[in-house]
Amino acid sequence: MAWLMLLLALLGKPLDDPLVEAQERFRALTSYRVTVRLNTLGNEPHVLRYFYRKPGWVRIEFVRPHSGAVLIYNPDTRRVRVWPFGLDHLPKLNLAPENPLIRGPHGIRVDQSHVGVMLEGLRERQARGTLAALGSGVVAARPVAGFEIRNGEEGNPVDTRYYRVWLAQDSLFPLRLERFGSGGRLLESIDMSDVEIDVPFPERFFTP
Repeated sequence: MAWLMLLLALLGKPLDDPLVEAQERFRALTSYRVTVRLNTLGNEPHVLRYFYRKPGWVRIEFVRPHSGAVLIYNPDTRRVRVWPFGLDHLPKLNLAPENPLIRGPHGIRVDQSHVGVMLEGLRERQARGTLAALGSGVVAARPVAGFEIRNGEEGNPVDTRYYRVWLAQDSLFPLRLERFGSGGRLLESIDMSDVEIDVPFPERFFTP
């Protein structure tokens, strides 16, 4: 239980429900940026630089694949501007977030790609199943606490049996999410590094 005592000391109060606490932390922040590494069984790895600012601005810079491509979602217009070859190159596209050309794995839309949506999905699965502590660890050189969520197969992608999420012990920001199939096979992992919270972005960062 040493990991739990450390986590409680860092937070300064009892941790009633780690995912609820993580959601509260997300509601309190104004912005964040992070490097995302997505590995899905059978698919090419993705590396993205991800930027988010409330009330819903999203900027994604592709490192791999589609190196140089940029997506920006504007919550006011509810449109996504896309520069396939970089901000300084044509063409520039203007698409709806539900357009299949820009939907991610499992049909994820850019306007629903932020950490708040991730945590909401995990909370829904927890409500239908169980949450178990895994202990402490280190992800992206930061101390984390791990939790496993099981809820059977309802509402999960095909062959998914359970999830594991690793929350930073200081901020409760999710640094790793893993999805497992039958026999404990790792189907997908999302790693987030270089996390910065409440970032003061330049004035036209989301409206270049």
